[in-house]
Amino acid sequence: MDLLLPQAYLIGLIVLLGGAAVVIGLQVWRVRADEVRLAKLEIKVKEDSKDSATLYELASVQLRKRLYDQAVDTLKLALKRSDGEPGEARALMQNALGFALAAQGNHAAAIRHYKSALQAKADYPVALNNLGYALERQSLPEEARQAYSQALALDPGNKTTSKRLKLLDRRFPAETVETAGPAQGMAPTTGRSASTKNDASGQKKAS
Repeated sequence: MDLLLPQAYLIGLIVLLGGAAVVIGLQVWRVRADEVRLAKLEIKVKEDSKDSATLYELASVQLRKRLYDQAVDTLKLALKRSDGEPGEARALMQNALGFALAAQGNHAAAIRHYKSALQAKADYPVALNNLGYALERQSLPEEARQAYSQALALDPGNKTTSKRLKLLDRRFPAETVETAGPAQGMAPTTGRSASTKNDASGQKKAS
């Protein structure tokens, strides 16, 4: 019996260390993969800087590596080259640029780009969530609440947005306005939510 406890401890320790090694290995692999991809995309952009899709892909890697200054410049160039691109593509670029600016602390500029993203694609919960966070940072709680509510209407299962809205409601309780008729709720834009799989900034920013 006395021997079983040390053995169990050693087995548990080996499993724990093995799991940690796997996690660290995956992180190192991802960092290395991003570095290789970054180098290839930088060469590709130098050869031809007119392709907005390549520029956006480069900016996505720059954002993952937290190279925000470079990402801002790359995304601005991508937007200049995006004439003729579909609205969803321009929305992704505008949202990513807003995220990069917010990461630099420039929330006022970020708000403008999030709104531009929503003009290009109204049913875009990621941009609405990011907009809500930026509005919070600008001390505009009511506008932030509206953005979060619209995001939840489009994506009810978004735990990040739900958490931000609850925190906002605790800090700034919504004012109750009595009206003669029934309460008028905010009418969210209908449509399918934009896929966030390839969204460079779906973020994590507001989490």
